[in-house]
Amino acid sequence: MGDRISIAVTGVSGRMGQMLVRTITDSDNAFIAGATERPGHDWVGQDLGTCMGGSATGIIVTDNAPAVFSDANAVIDFTSPKASVAHAEIAANCGVVLVLGTTGFADDDLAKIKVSAQRTVIIRAGNMSLGVNLLMQLTKKVAAALDDDFDIEIIEAHHRHKVDAPSGTALMLGQAAAEGRGVELATRTESGRDGITGARKTGAIGFSAVRGGDVVGEHDVIFAAVGERIVLRHLATDRAIFARGALKSALWGQGKKPGEYTMLDVLGL
Repeated sequence: MGDRISIAVTGVSGRMGQMLVRTITDSDNAFIAGATERPGHDWVGQDLGTCMGGSATGIIVTDNAPAVFSDANAVIDFTSPKASVAHAEIAANCGVVLVLGTTGFADDDLAKIKVSAQRTVIIRAGNMSLGVNLLMQLTKKVAAALDDDFDIEIIEAHHRHKVDAPSGTALMLGQAAAEGRGVELATRTESGRDGITGARKTGAIGFSAVRGGDVVGEHDVIFAAVGERIVLRHLATDRAIFARGALKSALWGQGKKPGEYTMLDVLGL
C-alpha cells in the first residue's frame, strides 16, 4: 500500500460513517483498514461494500473494536459520547491515533478522554471543516474588539435527526466569543428562552437551535448593538467537508506526541 496510512471507521453505517468510507477510499493517502458497528447491528458480519450498496470490498464489519484498532494507523469516530469515550480508551491501549468528531459530550466524558490522551494522540473537534475553524478565529477577534454594548447570539440549524443542542460547533463558537471577551462561557450562556424571560442580561452569549429537514449545518454569530449588527456566517452544504477534515487530521496525527489536539492545531491556526 506504499506510504498510505490505514484508517478504521467506527459507526460505519451512519451518515458520517459512510461518507468517511467514501472519502478515505477516494484518497491517495489512506485506505480503509476496518469498520465497526455496535453489537447486534445488521451490518455486523457483512461485507462493508455490499452494505453500502456497492460491490464487495473484502472488509467485514465487526463489533470487535480492539481488533480493528490494533490493525490501523488511525481511527475516525463520529458516533455517540458513550461509544467515543470507550473508543478513546481502546485507542490509548492500542497506541493508535484517534480522530473524534462526536459532539454532545458531558464534562465527565471529556475528563475521561483527556486521560486517554495521555497515552495516545487524540484530535477532537466539534467541527472538522476549515471554514468553521476560521469562523472561530474571527469570532474571537470580533468579540475582543467589541464591548458589552454588542449582544452576542449564536444561531445554528441542523437536520431533523440531530440529537444534541446547541450543536458542538455552536458551543465552540460560544467558547471563542467568551475567550475574546475574557469571560467564562458557563457563566454567560443564555439559551432555551420560553415564556416571560425578562430582558436579556448584559454580556450574555445566547444560543438558538433550529432543527428540520436535511440541513447539513448552518451557523451565524450575531453581534447586535443599538443601530447596527455584525453577522459572521458559515453554511455547510456537503457533509464531505467534515470527512475531508477528519482525514486531514488522521494524516496530521501520525508521529505526534500523545496529547489532546484540535483542528486549530491541524490547520496551523
